[in-house]
Amino acid sequence: MHRSPLPRLLSHRLFHLSPSRNVSTSTPPSVIFSGIQPTGIPHLGNYYGALRAWVDLQTTTPTSTSLIFSVVDLHAITIPQPPGALQIARTEMLKALLALGLCPDRCTIFEQGAVSAHSELMWILSTITRVGWLERMTQWKAKTGQEGGKGVVPLGAGDKKGGEERERAGLLCYPVLQAADILVHRATEVPVGEDQSQHLEFTRQCARAFNAQYGKEVFVEPQTILSPAKRVMSLRQPGKKMSKSDPDPRSRILLTDTPDVIAKRIRKSVTDSTTGITYDPELRPGLANLIEIYCHATRRSDYETTAEEFDKKGMTMSDVKQSVTEAVVEDLRPFRERWSDLEKAGETWLAEVRKKGNDKARESAERTLRDVKDVVGLA
Repeated sequence: MHRSPLPRLLSHRLFHLSPSRNVSTSTPPSVIFSGIQPTGIPHLGNYYGALRAWVDLQTTTPTSTSLIFSVVDLHAITIPQPPGALQIARTEMLKALLALGLCPDRCTIFEQGAVSAHSELMWILSTITRVGWLERMTQWKAKTGQEGGKGVVPLGAGDKKGGEERERAGLLCYPVLQAADILVHRATEVPVGEDQSQHLEFTRQCARAFNAQYGKEVFVEPQTILSPAKRVMSLRQPGKKMSKSDPDPRSRILLTDTPDVIAKRIRKSVTDSTTGITYDPELRPGLANLIEIYCHATRRSDYETTAEEFDKKGMTMSDVKQSVTEAVVEDLRPFRERWSDLEKAGETWLAEVRKKGNDKARESAERTLRDVKDVVGLA
């Protein structure tokens, strides 16, 4: 009978964790929550911008700290997509989180849509949320063309009134669901990128409004943990963030890309013909992006010093690209090995991990929802 290789991997390559630091028993336990949309295989921007920090939290936080990470599939459907494609993307993202090294015994890893308390709390929070709060959100303004955006996707050819497209309510209310995701687990801290800071302030606003309206401190106000990597830019258009929506696949590096593909993408990345190596995001954005990627891959924080070291060595642009390639390939090697192991393990073990995570998240969220319903009068 074929046996899954995962029992061996659980204590070795896949989920090897260093001891967490100790903490005083008098310190209130923390709850850290974050989520990522199921867009399939993560790219380098997802990894350095958020996911690597999730993995690091397993060993840099006390064991008393609850780590809760979600594949936020309900957020994903604000843009329509084929159901089959969404199902595949959800599975790929779950598998990627495990391949990165998130341990299901240390973290709660779950799918948002499997925990109905998220949606229930969203509705309750929406009854105290003012439309003006939502309309001031930067993301809403950008996607409806108010800040240089191109507007939202139309609902259909016949879905126009007065020559104007109707914006989707889900896009406007997206921050309320995001607030519910965080508050339903009573998160005390949320690791996010710089572009999500406004959403965390909105979440705190929701917590304050609810507590004030019902006269009870049901929710804590979560604090922001900013990612050290602000953003990773496109390899082809360094003025834009790396994204899967870019039609040019050469603009990004997926975590499952082979070393050969990574080398080709970096070799073809847009830079410049200026002599010397300097770190200048405004005048030399392509080179600056490569230097930042190199620093993320090697866990260095000083971009200027790295550029100076490259220049002192007399490195050419080609040399820099080679160094970046080697650093990224090595940094992603453990992921590729774990991904291969998970591919061999089959779907049964993955289904067990999914069920375990969904059950744990459901228990956490329903505890909060019971308190909320009791305060509101819905118990």
